Parts: sequence; structure tokens; C-alpha cells
Amino acid sequence: MNDLKLFRVVDGQAAEIPGAAVALERHLQTLIEQNMEAMLGIRFLASEYGTGSRHRGRIDSLGLDESGNPAIIEYKRSNGKAVITQALSYLSWLRDHRHEFESLVKERLGDDAAGSVDWSNPRLVCIAGDFTSHDTNALEEIGRRIDLVSYRDFGGGLLALQLVASVTGSAAPSRTSSTPATTSADSVGSGSGGSTVKSVRQFYDESPQSLRDLYADLDAMLISQADVQKEFQLHYVAYRRIKNVATIRFQPRSHILVVRLAVDPDTVELVEGFARDVRKIGCLGTGPLELRIRSHEDLSRASDLVRRSVEGR
Repeated sequence: MNDLKLFRVVDGQAAEIPGAAVALERHLQTLIEQNMEAMLGIRFLASEYGTGSRHRGRIDSLGLDESGNPAIIEYKRSNGKAVITQALSYLSWLRDHRHEFESLVKERLGDDAAGSVDWSNPRLVCIAGDFTSHDTNALEEIGRRIDLVSYRDFGGGLLALQLVASVTGSAAPSRTSSTPATTSADSVGSGSGGSTVKSVRQFYDESPQSLRDLYADLDAMLISQADVQKEFQLHYVAYRRIKNVATIRFQPRSHILVVRLAVDPDTVELVEGFARDVRKIGCLGTGPLELRIRSHEDLSRASDLVRRSVEGR
């Protein structure tokens, strides 16, 4: 199913650069682990992590994604046969070993990261040279949060990743609805302490209809572009391809949608009250540029920045 093609264009003439699988599966794993945050939006934690005598295996890579979700990454050099099953088998270990995982996060990333792990919908990433239509059709039946990512090595330092299929899992609603539905993240603690926090669903429920209508239009703008997936985290609605391209929070009392985008603030004319650089500010969401959208006029002004974030510009 991997139809990704790369061409070298010289004097208006295009010549295809043939892509191939890497020579060894371990080489692929090492390359991605060394660049995991840039490639997948996941902070690397451990490689070949042993699951003990009961689960009898080694997880290829463990990580924490940009929304604080535990992530299991499995690789296959050529086709994706059995890689989905393998990743699912390790999910049961992950759910049974939350404290061990959070201890690993604390050791590698610090206390703050360990205290904000979101267990509502762990992420499985299966990376292979190719997947079949049977693989992609099976995802909806599995009901877990899974990404199928194919790759091609074009030589000369060129590696392409393509999101072949993705499902948001049973804790998230259908991507066709712009209304946040109740998830297992509602009114639960993000870590293992069980403290109660207010979820994005609750903030949405408290929002006036005019703010919900504004959100519906922004949602449609994001979903209509480039196979963007929508996922409901505890504190915000995340929109992503392989990595997050936007996150949205609701401020009902102020009638504001707080939007963070994957756009370099240095390339944007920052306007007080509308756009600001949040790279050095601790606030919820992902992306260095924050927009505060109060009206459809603001939404229109934001449309080009939204498009740039989705397209990676």
C-alpha cells in the first residue's frame, strides 16, 4: 500500500528515486530512537525494554508522546505482518505496570513529566516498510489507539515516513464529530494519584453556543486538511498527523478558543491579544505559537497560520 514516490527534478525533468527497506531492522530502530521527538513527536525513554516472565518479550521502544501519553513503538523492516499483534500484546503489560513506567519517565525526563502522564489512551505506533489493506481494515475493529507508519529509505540521507492509517481508540469519539464526547479522561487524574481535574469536555459543556459554533468552524478547518486526526486529551483537543499540528482549549467565561500551533513564532507578526510566542511559557497544549480566537474575524485571520501548521511550514 505504500505508494510514496520521490523525484529528483533537474532542468524541468523528473527522475524517480527508488525507495527501499533499510538493510537491517535494528538500523531503522536506532535511527528513529535517536530522532524520535523530531520524527514522531515522542520523547524516547528506553530501547528493548524487558517485560518480565509473564509477558515474555522486549518492547522495541518506549516513549512519552507530546500529549503525555505512554507510547509503544514496534518496527518491522519490510511488511507489517504481526507487528500490530506484537504491539497489542505489550499494551497489556503497560496497563499492568503503570508505576514502573512512571518511574522510568521520572528517571529519564524528571518529576514534572512523571506526574503528568495521561493514561486515558496509550499510543501504539507500528512502523514497517508496508502494510496491507487487511492491516488497515483491522484497526477499526481493534478499538485501540494505533498508528500505522510506513517508511522508505531513498538513500543519500533521505528517509520518508508516511501515516498510512490511524485510529484514535475507544477513549475518543469519532473524528467526524466536532463535539467533544465524554472520554475516560473526564474528571480523572492524569497521573496515578487519582486527583480530580477538569476535562476539556467539561469546559466545552460550560461554553456558550456561540463559542461552540466558533469551535465547530475551526474543527472543520483542521479536519478538512491533509488527513488530520482528532484526539481528545485530558486538557485539550489535539489535532495531528504523525505529530500534533494544533491543540485547542476552551475558556468559556472569556469566550476564547486557545489554540497552539506548530508554527515558528519568529516567522509570524505577533499581535497582542491574538498571537504570542509561548516557547518560554509553561502552559497547556503543544506548539510554540499560541492564538486566542474570540470571533469569526479572528478565525479568518488565523486560517493561514492553521494551514501552515498542518503543512509543516
